[in-house]
Amino acid sequence: MTRDLIEAYNDAWNQQDLDALCTFHADEIVFENHTAAERAEGSDAVRAHIAGIFERWPTLRFSTRRLFAAADFAVCEWTASAVRDDGARIEWDGVDVFPIHDGKIQRKDVYSGSHAPRVLGT
Repeated sequence: MTRDLIEAYNDAWNQQDLDALCTFHADEIVFENHTAAERAEGSDAVRAHIAGIFERWPTLRFSTRRLFAAADFAVCEWTASAVRDDGARIEWDGVDVFPIHDGKIQRKDVYSGSHAPRVLGT
């Protein structure tokens, strides 16, 4: 069940479907990107934060490398890719940590190499 939840959540991220994405969050969701020093708390603040990510990165997509899931916890290793404003294609690796309660994501803790992405070309 947790695996299916996170796979569907990741699909919503890749479709940049904000409405679908937010249905997976608990009301008290905390989204914390530790690498970027960004934190949003509560469903409205997290929704606005993710909307900003989609606005800044319309080409952002994630591919799952490994997903570890238990009844109340998941860890997802991924590679992100995007195109910067200068046309360069970039990618970086990361890990999301998800505590789950009653079928909803309580937190999303992000740790990544976004500060030093690999430049793949233009």
